[in-house]
Amino acid sequence: MDLRQASGEGIDSWQEVTLVYNAALRQIETKMEILNDEFQHVHQYNPIEHIKARIKTPESIVKKLKRHGYESTIENMVKHINDIAGIRIICSFTSDIYRIADMISEQKDIRVIAVKDYITYPKASGYKSYHMIVTVPVYLSDRIVDTKVEMQIRTVAMDFWASLEHKIHYKFEGDAPEHIRSELVECARLVSDLDARMLSLNEEILVLGGVEQNAAI
Repeated sequence: MDLRQASGEGIDSWQEVTLVYNAALRQIETKMEILNDEFQHVHQYNPIEHIKARIKTPESIVKKLKRHGYESTIENMVKHINDIAGIRIICSFTSDIYRIADMISEQKDIRVIAVKDYITYPKASGYKSYHMIVTVPVYLSDRIVDTKVEMQIRTVAMDFWASLEHKIHYKFEGDAPEHIRSELVECARLVSDLDARMLSLNEEILVLGGVEQNAAI
């Protein structure tokens, strides 16, 4: 059978959007689980703590399209919304973030089309995370659909902060009181400090563990 390559073309209903983007999420999740298992096998260490996946609701997609001046059509959804399918990878240490990003980039059937490094360059709010927009091929019966997935990679501490910031944003509809915004920025600084200290502590433990192992030989 001749399969034709498509980049979202031919998706003409919300049911098909759900089908294709859920398939893309499952593929990415499986890949991440395999890489995590391999890392455990080779290095006796799991860089990924857990994975969260979601499909954006139709209401959220329509709001985003309107915000950017697009009509609410399936075609515009697929073309202009990069985060219909979203996957969040939670890891223990900041060093894991870039390790995981490299592993994703090296996958032959994943194409990275955009990166935003909010770890090196945090948002003014204090938000930190590593974002990647990738495409993964979804094989249907009559065609291959290159499907966009937004990937966010962050530490447990960053995820905790981002969850609270998200709740506050929606509670106050993006206009939180100044003292709450200031407190959030301060919490982000504390989270960053905690991540740095935990990473340093973990590296010291690994070094001491290696010294003890060599001494026992």
